[in-house]
Amino acid sequence: MKLSIIPFFRKNKRSARRLLPRGMKRSARTGLTTAILCFALLTQTLSGCGQSKTDSDACPYEEFIVVDVFDCLANFQGIQSGWFAKIVRDKFNMELNIIAPNVTGGEDTLFATRCAAGNLGDLIITSGEKGHLQELVESDLILDMSAYLQDKQIMRYDAAINSLNDKLPGSGLYAIPSEISSLSADTPSDVLEPTFGPYVRWDLYAALGYPAIHTLEDLLPVLQDMQALYPETEDGTPTYAFSFFKNWDGNMMNAVKQPCCYYGYDEFGFVLAKADGSDFQDLTDPDSIYTRVLKFYFDANQLGLVDPDSSVQNYDDVFNKYANGSILYSCWPWQCQSAYNTVENGAAGRGYMLVPIDDMTVFSYGCQPYGNQKTVICIGRNTADPERLAAFIDWLYSPEGIMANSAQISKAAAGPQGLTWELDADGNPVLTEFGMAAFNDQNTPVPEEWGGGTWADGISALNYKAVTPTELSPDGYSYSYQLWPSYQEPIAATPLVLDWQAYTGSMNAVTYLSAHDMLLLAPGVDYVAEEESNELNIIRNQCRSVITDYSWRMVFAEDEDTFYRYHEEMRARLNALDYEKILAYDLAGAITQNEARQNTLMGTPDVP
Repeated sequence: MKLSIIPFFRKNKRSARRLLPRGMKRSARTGLTTAILCFALLTQTLSGCGQSKTDSDACPYEEFIVVDVFDCLANFQGIQSGWFAKIVRDKFNMELNIIAPNVTGGEDTLFATRCAAGNLGDLIITSGEKGHLQELVESDLILDMSAYLQDKQIMRYDAAINSLNDKLPGSGLYAIPSEISSLSADTPSDVLEPTFGPYVRWDLYAALGYPAIHTLEDLLPVLQDMQALYPETEDGTPTYAFSFFKNWDGNMMNAVKQPCCYYGYDEFGFVLAKADGSDFQDLTDPDSIYTRVLKFYFDANQLGLVDPDSSVQNYDDVFNKYANGSILYSCWPWQCQSAYNTVENGAAGRGYMLVPIDDMTVFSYGCQPYGNQKTVICIGRNTADPERLAAFIDWLYSPEGIMANSAQISKAAAGPQGLTWELDADGNPVLTEFGMAAFNDQNTPVPEEWGGGTWADGISALNYKAVTPTELSPDGYSYSYQLWPSYQEPIAATPLVLDWQAYTGSMNAVTYLSAHDMLLLAPGVDYVAEEESNELNIIRNQCRSVITDYSWRMVFAEDEDTFYRYHEEMRARLNALDYEKILAYDLAGAITQNEARQNTLMGTPDVP
């Protein structure tokens, strides 16, 4: 039986990410060691459960526990630290030990290994697609949370939760979808910046006289001139236009997929599907947008614009290079702007901003009334304290939890009330002086009573969004501080933003793209890819290895003839692996997903 809505909160009027490496790391564990138990006893003896700065209620949990979190989204592995760790400790007397496939290498491999061992984790953030979730239910590896969540505030999202669990075997509540929204499916989920887009060092672009960029390929001479203008940073680090990393590669080379989104495409397995359903491409086709981007990066490397460290670095390495200003372009605003667009740099007119490309139509995800069912959160079947973990999940979906868990350096939720924001005399949310500093400088020191360290040290490593950034709290204000009226004027005060606004005639990137018909919306739906057969799964794993390997080879090929030879070799090897069979499967899925989107546009589903 599915659960009904519990009116704990009145209905809304509308609906990493790990950024820097942590010093403390720790391998996965299967139980509490004697040392941890001793430490827990000592800690409780000295300080008890603690009292959070965000909640005056005493912590109800006397026993300290360490929770293993299998997290397919995390970019950090080890013990959560800093201010978020302190909130979790104060409220739940527990510590989060993050197990991250992105760090250890390969979600599918680690997922299979831990499933075979009968213990994926205490708390599980994983894919809801391709039978992953069904496998967990059928293998009795995740817990039915019905008894623990039926009276919780999270059930205000019962429509989304039941929509997901209705697709699972049995009649329980096994998983909660991410990114739930009370906004309609045809409402863009982007706040001020798109998820994807061409972002450049705007100060250097302006110094060149704002040269016109008609196509993706026209970016290269502009970036070449920017590099010539700024060949190295103040500390002598050489500059490059592009810097890649491998640990997010999946069905394809991740860095190549991103510019495909500038033209309205997103991946569905080995298919690139346009948001409006007007085109579906085999990514390996010589005329595909993927091949176009491969050639674009090959040409860039021939011009000396690609970081030679790309094949041996990870996300954190690249992020640090953006923080140093040594990379001139990014496909993600949330990456480059959070790293470099500090108050100091903005005041000096330096920073990354969207650069218009005349022929682009940027892919935009619509809000999802039934949640993002491709990524879900669950409780492991063998966890020692399921009631506490259910309470933690409930908290992640509460206004306080959303604010804290989704707070990053910038472009995100507002963080803990009392630290980064507060209510003014009229009851309106405003950033504190600390909040203004922290959201613009990752190294801002955090007060000791909030956990110490820097702001970046304490950002939630879960990298999990319970709701969309545009959601409103029950009190009627946005979880994203960027949408607060109190924030709109301060952001427009920096010379960097003022210059961009003067050139584009728009207040922000999303309004610019919308005004110029450069956003292509994919309505939010609850469709997820069905479970693959073992045969198809084997074919997929073999083919993705070939595609990613040859993609990297093509980008760094010594000459154009070698580039095209590699492409032909890749296609020949794929054909020998029955690539056409998995491609046909993905194409059918992409078409079905588009049909769901079109049905949504014809009659938007009821919101939670």
